[in-house]
Formats: sequence, C-alpha cells, structure tokens
Amino acid sequence: MERNNKNEYGNESITALKGADRVRLRPSVIFGSDGIEGCQHSVFEILSNAIDEAREGFGIKIEIVRYKDKSVSIKDYGRGIPVDYNQNEKKYNWELLFCELYAGGKYLNNEGENYEFSLGLNGLGLCATQYSSEYMEVEILRDGFKYSLRFEKGENAGGLKKTPYKGKTTGSFIKWRPDKEVFTDVNISLDFFKETLQRQCIVNAGLSFVLTDEESGETFEFCYPEGIKDYIKEITGDKTISDIAFLQTETKGRDREDKPEYKLKYQVAFCFSNDVSTMEYYHNSSFLEHGGSPDKAVHTAFVYAIDKYLKNNNLYKKDEKKIQFSDIEDSLVLIINSFSTITSYENQTKKSITNKFIQEAMTAYLKEQLEIYFTENKADADKIAAQIIVNKRSRETAEKTRVAIKKKLTGNLDMNNRVEKFVNCRTKDISRRELYIVEGDSAMGSVILGRDSEFQGIMPIRGKILNCLKVGYEKIFASPIITDLLKVLGCGVEITSKHNKDLNSFDINNLRWNKIIICTDADVDGFQIRTLVLTMLYRLTPTLIDQKKVYIAESPLYEITAGKNTYFAYTEKEITDILSKIKGKYHIQRSKGLGENEPEMMWQTTMNPETRRLIQVCPADVKNTAYVFDMLLGDDLSGRKEHIQNFGYKYIDLTELS
Repeated sequence: MERNNKNEYGNESITALKGADRVRLRPSVIFGSDGIEGCQHSVFEILSNAIDEAREGFGIKIEIVRYKDKSVSIKDYGRGIPVDYNQNEKKYNWELLFCELYAGGKYLNNEGENYEFSLGLNGLGLCATQYSSEYMEVEILRDGFKYSLRFEKGENAGGLKKTPYKGKTTGSFIKWRPDKEVFTDVNISLDFFKETLQRQCIVNAGLSFVLTDEESGETFEFCYPEGIKDYIKEITGDKTISDIAFLQTETKGRDREDKPEYKLKYQVAFCFSNDVSTMEYYHNSSFLEHGGSPDKAVHTAFVYAIDKYLKNNNLYKKDEKKIQFSDIEDSLVLIINSFSTITSYENQTKKSITNKFIQEAMTAYLKEQLEIYFTENKADADKIAAQIIVNKRSRETAEKTRVAIKKKLTGNLDMNNRVEKFVNCRTKDISRRELYIVEGDSAMGSVILGRDSEFQGIMPIRGKILNCLKVGYEKIFASPIITDLLKVLGCGVEITSKHNKDLNSFDINNLRWNKIIICTDADVDGFQIRTLVLTMLYRLTPTLIDQKKVYIAESPLYEITAGKNTYFAYTEKEITDILSKIKGKYHIQRSKGLGENEPEMMWQTTMNPETRRLIQVCPADVKNTAYVFDMLLGDDLSGRKEHIQNFGYKYIDLTELS
C-alpha cells in the first residue's frame, strides 16, 4: 500500500533552521513579534549595547539618526566593538558577534568582568538585528584601526576591512535598514524613538542622547542630570502633596539556595499627588512595561506601611475596610531604577522580571524605609494619609454607584414600559435600527405617525436635560432622562476619570442602534437641547461620536407653497434657488415646529432615508470639540464671552426668526 510522502512523518521530517534563517523566518521567536513591535525591538537591541558601554564609563553621548528610507544608525563613543581575531575561539570576533546567536561579552557579568549590570544580556542583539536587516554597515574605531563590515540579507559581503587610524576617538557606528521580508511593518515612528530615548536618559543619569530625524529635519536631545528625580519633577510640576523622596541601596542574594548569589542595586523615587499618578519600573535600563518583581514589592510594601500608619493614627472609621493598592496608586508617582548581575526576564522582550530575591529584598527595604519616612515627615505623611482615605471612600462610593447604574442601564427593551414613552421598532437587525431622539412630547405624535415602524424607534426628551459638563456623575445618574436614554442605547457609559473609573461599563458591541439621530426644532431652544444631548453623548459615550454613529436631523427653515406644490428650504440660499424656479404666485412661511407638522411632512423632510438630510457628528479634532463644548456650557465665562463677541453675529438671524 503506497503512502503519500507529503503526509509522512519520520526521522527525515525533522529540520533545523540554520544561519540567518533562524531569525529571518521566525523573527517573533527572538523579537516577540514579526510586526512593528518586533522591528522596534530589533533597534533597541543595538541601542542597548551602546548604553551598556556608556554605563561602564565609556562615552557620555549616543547619536541616533532616523532616515527617510526607514534605515537607522546608532553611533556611540565607547571602546568600539571587538571584531578582530579571537585566539580563544579560533574565529574572528565579528563572526561571533554578528553571525552567531548567543555570543557576546556579557555572560560572565556576575563574576565581575565586563558589563556587570547589562541591558543586553542574552547575546542576541547584534546578530539577531543583523540577520533581520536588508543591509547593515558597521564602522568601528579602536586599537588604532578603523574596521569596516557590510552585511546583506544576513550574509557578510566582503569580509573585514581594517585600515590604520590615528585619531583619538573610539566607538562604534552601525547603520542598517530593517527588512520588509522579515517584518510586516518597518515604518518605526518618530514617537517611538523619542519615547525610548527619554526613558533611557531617565535611568542613565547624565547620559545624553541626540536624535536626528531626516524626514522632518528636526533634532532632539535628551538628558536628565539627576535621572529619576528630574523625571518625577517633570511629571508632577508643582502639583504634589508631598516632597520627592529618594532612596537607594545595594545588596546581594540568591533566588534559591542552590542558585548563585548575585548583586542588586536600585534607586526609588516617589511622591504623592492629587492630580497625576504614574508608576514606572526600569531594570538594567530596560523599561519593564509589566513590572514583575518590583511591582509586586511596591504593592505589598506600600499597602503594609500606609495601612499601618492609618491604624496607628486612628484614621479609619469604626469597622471601615482596609485600603487597597488601587487607593494608593491613584495618587502615587513612583519610579524604580534597578540593576542586577543576574536577571530572570519573562522573555527576550524584557517587559517583566521574575527574580524572587529582587521581590523579597525590595519588599523588606521599602517597608522599613516607608515607616522611617512617615515618622520623619509627619506633615507629608498626614497629607498622604488623608488623600488615600479620600481615594478609598471615592472608590467605594463609585462601586455602589456602578452597581446601581448597572441595574438602571440594563434590561430587556422588549418590555417597552421599562422606559417611559420610549417607542421601539420591530426589526432586530442592528445594522438597520435607527433611534430618533426627539424634543418633547409635542413632537411625539407626528414623529411616531411619520416614521417607518419597522426600523425607526423614538425616544422623547422630557423636560430640560442636564448640562453634563457642569455636574458630577452622582447627579448625572440621578437624572431619569439621562439614565432612560442610556438604557435605550444599551452600550453603557465610558468613564475614565481617576476616582470614578470603576463606573466604566461601555461596550460598543451592546449598542442597540446603527444610527442615533437627534431631532429638534430649528430654533434657539432646539439648538440648546441638541447641544445638551450632544454634550451628554460626548461625556458619557464619546466612542459613539468617534465611530460616526451620531447624526443630527436637519429640519427645514421655510415652507413654500405654489399652487398644489410644496417646497422646503433648509437654508437662506435654498429659498432664493426655489423662488427662481417658481412661475406665478407663491406663499412662504417659517416652518412650523416638529409638534405642528403633519406626519407626511415629517416623513418626507426628516425621516425618509431617500429625502431627509442628516448631518453626521464627526469631530475631526476631539480636543477642539471638548474645548468648544466646555467653553459654551462649562465654567469658562471669559472664554464664552469672547466666543459670543467673535461669532455671535452668525446666530442673530436665528434669534430674530424665532
């Protein structure tokens, strides 16, 4: 019986990737992704080598260029990468470093050799980035020589070129272009470079980074002489409730009894603020996006120390629950910059560390130092304790409110009597459903009779809606008009403010409508109601505006009759255009309010998809929209006055017509 060789799985089926293919065919194994994140990480691997040199005391400046053609260059003023012949390995060092994974000068760092506290630890950086590049050019100055190398698609082109060099400068220059055949996206943004370099100067005090962007022609320089302390000052400005505390220490330990002992040193800077909150962790200069061991230590130590202070000073109410870390986090600005000679990263992308000793050492040290800090800084300690108690009670109130809101905003809309005067439509097809938000009960009759009940639902606004920019969430959610409308929408609310984020329940997948259409009279009162509804949507469900789900139904300004024909004009210009086509007598009148319109007219002018006019609410600039809403309806009296002076003339005709 013959077998299909394609499906055979035997000893000859096992293959191993060799040379450059180990990276080029599987970049995500090394870089964590074959997309832009992986491409960015390939750049960081080269940058980390330059940083390690500078931190060892060789060079105080690193130059980076982002070229128009997506290539990158990094130049340092360190000792220069060793690339000449290596007697021990019987190979050239350039072959080991640029063409062999897991080769480098950082493996004996725990034994006191080069790079004691290294960012690039795994010997992958130079080789992996070289393998994943379209080309790489290398120039190195050291030992009185200039060394040159070129690689193409992971292969060396031309060997090592070595020429005498009499200058005193040493260092390494590497230029390469990430390969589109390896990464799905090689267009690394300027923001990535700026953010990465800023983070590196935070944790490498005094090291200067100069970034040149060929595309924009801009040059940026990053340097924090005092490192993490300068960074905290920049984050907080003068908006703090305590002075910046700075701690640093060195220690030794091991993760397990049978594991080697290693060195650990770290700096901690923190303060408290009622305006901003940030926690960032860096280890061996790498930003730990997910923290790991240091983050766990901070959680444990800060809750322990602050809870102890609250208890000792009788700041809890009787039977009040203990604080949670989220109550502290809301007001904490903290940066930890740590280094160790042995590091256990979760993976090669180095976003989290898992060292047991680092967690235990930091926890014990922070508990002790926080207790001393609160004792020696009583005034700051009292302010911190008071703010955290406020955060705790705000969280607990928000949780109760969230539960109440969830009950209010959920429910089966087939039970129409759950929302007073809401009129549903028949179809269950979300892509067809339209919700008309109409002004008052007077408009209900003509709108209900004029609609297509198959796909158009009606929600009346009863009475004056709150200005959602001027009142708190508690008052907002006490308004039956707002909660009923949110219930009908079905998608919950978006809340990101620091002390109320637990109220957030938004899920656009639960939205019950394809279009939300605001339908009001074309007069001053109608415009005000429309603006208040838009303001409510902007504050509570801004994604609906971003996703272009919100519309305004344009109502005609004038009704013109000529014999048996009736025309509707939506602008002054349209009146002129219509009148120019009418022969004979005509009658023109201001269009009636929605409540006085006949159902047939409502269908023709406002509800028929074939003839109506809808204005899509689609803010190109959300920040500008927020400014205008806040200026018109918020507390900025001087801004509102200036706006009326500059633009009020546009609305004079409307007030005269109303």
